[in-house]
Amino acid sequence: MSRYKEMYMNEIAPAMAKKFGYKNVMQIPKLDKIVVNMGVGEARENVKLLDSAVADLEKITGQKAVITKAKKSVANFKIREGMPIGCKVTLRGEKMYEFADRLINLALPRVRDFRGVNPNAFDGRGNYALGIKEQLIFPEIEYDKVDKVRGMDVIFVTTAQSDEEARELLRLFNMPFAK
Repeated sequence: MSRYKEMYMNEIAPAMAKKFGYKNVMQIPKLDKIVVNMGVGEARENVKLLDSAVADLEKITGQKAVITKAKKSVANFKIREGMPIGCKVTLRGEKMYEFADRLINLALPRVRDFRGVNPNAFDGRGNYALGIKEQLIFPEIEYDKVDKVRGMDVIFVTTAQSDEEARELLRLFNMPFAK
């Protein structure tokens, strides 16, 4: 069992129940899934860029990435419907907790001039979105083998009903919110 899952069961769930006064164990918010998305707009000219982005995402998450395709045609961006324009991974269970652990304890502290993540990036339904500017902060990525620096979006989907509950859940997971 991963360290974060154990931490949730032994420390976080009881603390959340005490703070918010939940009567039932099933009311306690938990991490449902983590979605890591990498948009590769340059893929419309060069498909090889998408392949390297997929490889990077698979190294970082330890799971096979899915290529995302454009839903609509946008003439200004020279994108047609069905064109591959990015990749994503949905993490659940053990891999989700392991990724959260590596992101919070290894990757985020390696960001240059890091002062914490935005505490207001919640969507109103208890989900948290985090943008990362470069994939180099992850220890799995070798600096010499990177063809292009790419950013990614990391979305924490929780079962929390409000932003306040989700913020407390992520705070207990040691998410470094900016003061």
